[in-house]
Amino acid sequence: MEKSGSHDWMNKAEYVKEVFNHIAEHYDLMNTIMTFGMDKKWRSLAVRQVRARPGAKILDVCCGTGQLSFELAKAVGLQGKIIGLDFSEKMLAIAGQRLNEQNIKQKQDYGEIITLIQGDAMNLPFKSDTFDGVTIGWGLRNLSDLSESIEEMTRVVKPGGIIVSLDMAKPHFNIYKQLFWFYIERIVPLMGRILVKNERAYNYLFQSAKEFPSQQEIAAIFADCGLKDTRYRNLSGGVVALVSGMK
Repeated sequence: MEKSGSHDWMNKAEYVKEVFNHIAEHYDLMNTIMTFGMDKKWRSLAVRQVRARPGAKILDVCCGTGQLSFELAKAVGLQGKIIGLDFSEKMLAIAGQRLNEQNIKQKQDYGEIITLIQGDAMNLPFKSDTFDGVTIGWGLRNLSDLSESIEEMTRVVKPGGIIVSLDMAKPHFNIYKQLFWFYIERIVPLMGRILVKNERAYNYLFQSAKEFPSQQEIAAIFADCGLKDTRYRNLSGGVVALVSGMK
């Protein structure tokens, strides 16, 4: 959804923040159930696409509960650095709990690798050319101005660095496409009502996915924002896609 004025932008930003604060506690469980457990594989592919490597410094925009940040942390190791940024304080609180749990479980101080901060994806609090790569998982469609947010991510990544978006997409095959839209319009909100007691939040998933440009269009916006070698990769028949570009 492109920005049509500051009032609309604030309305969307406030609404999205309210939605994610509301479902933070159940967000990971619902993701796993909704995706039939495929979300973990998709995150691993995003880590590979951004070329996370030992010693790299990567920004995870709209990090939510930190699942992608942790996958990135495994790839960059103790010599690397992951900054997870989100505007939802409750999602970050869950990420912080996970950070403490991982420290105990893995007997390793992930706090040395991962830093979680509350911030605005449309106005990133970092100097230009800071990061070796930038990821954004299921976050781009929640932002009010796609071009502005992609330009911000482009600003903070180093030349040669890659920006990767993992998000909802639009499947092409007719029957599969119809089943997909039926699933997220009818079944997912019902699951939200039963499991999370919040049907409204998962109605938003359908609306935001419908309004979100196709993976081809997102790749074109990446190119318009000055990124090179822009491409998309359909996952699970195109229900989600990886879109990437290099600065």
